[in-house]
Amino acid sequence: MVSSRDAKPAAALAVGLVAFGWIGGGFNAYELGLYVIYGIATQGVAMCWGRLGILSLGNAMFFGMGGYLCGALMKAASANALWYVLAPAVLVLPCVLAYTIGRLLFSRTTRAGPYFSLVTLALSILAGLIAEQWSSVTGGYNGMLGIPALPGFDRYGSFYWVIVVAAVASTWLITTVSSRPLGVVWRGIAQNEHRLQLYGYATDRIKAWAFALSALLAALAGALFTLQQGLVTPQAVGFALSTDLVIWAAVGGKSSALGSLLGAVGVGYASMLLRQHFSEWEVVNGALFVTVVLYLPNGLAGLWPRRTAPREPFGEVAAPSIVKSAKPLQLELHDVHAGLGGVRILNGLKLSLDGPGIRSVIGPNGAGKTSTFNAITGQLKTRQGRILLDGVSIQGLEAWRIARRGIGRKFQIPTVFPELSVADNLRLALWAQRLHGMAWLSRRPQAWRTEVMSGLLERFPVLGRELGSRAGDISQGHRQALEFAMTMLPEPRLVLLDEPCAGLSPTETAHMAQSIRAMVQRIGAAALLIEHDISAVAAMGGEVFVLHQGALLARGDLAQMQADPSVRAVYAGGRK
Repeated sequence: MVSSRDAKPAAALAVGLVAFGWIGGGFNAYELGLYVIYGIATQGVAMCWGRLGILSLGNAMFFGMGGYLCGALMKAASANALWYVLAPAVLVLPCVLAYTIGRLLFSRTTRAGPYFSLVTLALSILAGLIAEQWSSVTGGYNGMLGIPALPGFDRYGSFYWVIVVAAVASTWLITTVSSRPLGVVWRGIAQNEHRLQLYGYATDRIKAWAFALSALLAALAGALFTLQQGLVTPQAVGFALSTDLVIWAAVGGKSSALGSLLGAVGVGYASMLLRQHFSEWEVVNGALFVTVVLYLPNGLAGLWPRRTAPREPFGEVAAPSIVKSAKPLQLELHDVHAGLGGVRILNGLKLSLDGPGIRSVIGPNGAGKTSTFNAITGQLKTRQGRILLDGVSIQGLEAWRIARRGIGRKFQIPTVFPELSVADNLRLALWAQRLHGMAWLSRRPQAWRTEVMSGLLERFPVLGRELGSRAGDISQGHRQALEFAMTMLPEPRLVLLDEPCAGLSPTETAHMAQSIRAMVQRIGAAALLIEHDISAVAAMGGEVFVLHQGALLARGDLAQMQADPSVRAVYAGGRK
């Protein structure tokens, strides 16, 4: 189903380009078409930069790749039309290359942003050198010349309408995808990628696919450039064009498909007109870029008033169920050692739990409580020992793979997605491990609801009242409730709760403790709770683990731990 809201930017662009084509005349339309082509490539850069927070400094490589592949195909097809069968390769090969680059870079760390930018910059420079030196294929410095026009189209006339169709389609595509679940996940990656991994999202793959889509747009633009110009040179591959694409995206608006395209058209067209009469234009162009980055982070598109149509945050569509193991959960930590540098954090930790229910983890500051959670969830590398979940080692697995085995985590300081609404924060958690296939691009998941979701909104009605608010604007107590709800929505088998009552009043603490007990029992999970408030520990009941200096000191019920001399010697606990 096509949303009228999604179609508005594309419709506005279509009206403007069609009007210009009728009024401006053939030559003016030809010149404008060139910068519309650049605008399509700019949209790919802006999509990754503005929505996922990853900046490519080498998208001209895919622009040139699409151009050279298209030129070679058109030359071959002019002699034998069967070559047109390979036309999809013009777009597919750059996509495959981009996806491969993305997987290699993003799978290593969530902090690959600067390295990604530098690597793409280096690859663009390398591609330019190859285009210059491989003269037998590319034509060398002079480029590939004499490329035939697209059959049935005049490159100085009717081909303009092919460019218009491509630009309208790319604008609609990016706008539509950005409003669907995939677009919400993209924005979540930009704000807190690591948190998404702890819900089970394979963010390295999601970013690699986004980069592949940006390469597709660049390759499409490169092919259109070749068909319009009748040639392609190494300048279409190198760093200079990559820089222009970044500048145009920033000026027009890196978060807007229409704005980024208009940035390329406006600044690029102005450059063409003014460069001949104003020798200092490049300095002005650079100053414009710096000014926009400093004072208009959303570019000129950020000046446009935006009206968000009110909508029902959740519907009554039953969300797909998550497949769970029927066996009772078993977690075992055997002689686990971990540290940072020369500092020991975990020192031969032995801990085990079997089956559902709440267990509390207490101990003095620095005892290794949070580090234990970090080791379980893959955030802290272990030096020795074993961590087994249901008898299978989970050491060395990526955080998202561990999460998909049924482990959920809440942090002491709530880690929500501050720029997203409360409703979209909840959706990100609800969608975890439930989005498959075309659901990523469907509006239907926005109406998903589960019994757990309904139960959480009943227990925390304040979340229901603030569904439209930015998560970063709500109070600390409400953020604690929000992150707890987000932790429970994927219905994990093992819930790790790190001081969920921190910053709450005694009344709020009692309500949170009651909610934890009820929701853990409702989903049949096992839970490990770190807490310094002994009254909250008492309210939870169940077994208590006491940690000290990275090892297990004692275990038993709370009364036994309070009476144990070895425990009392190192930890007294506290109450609100």
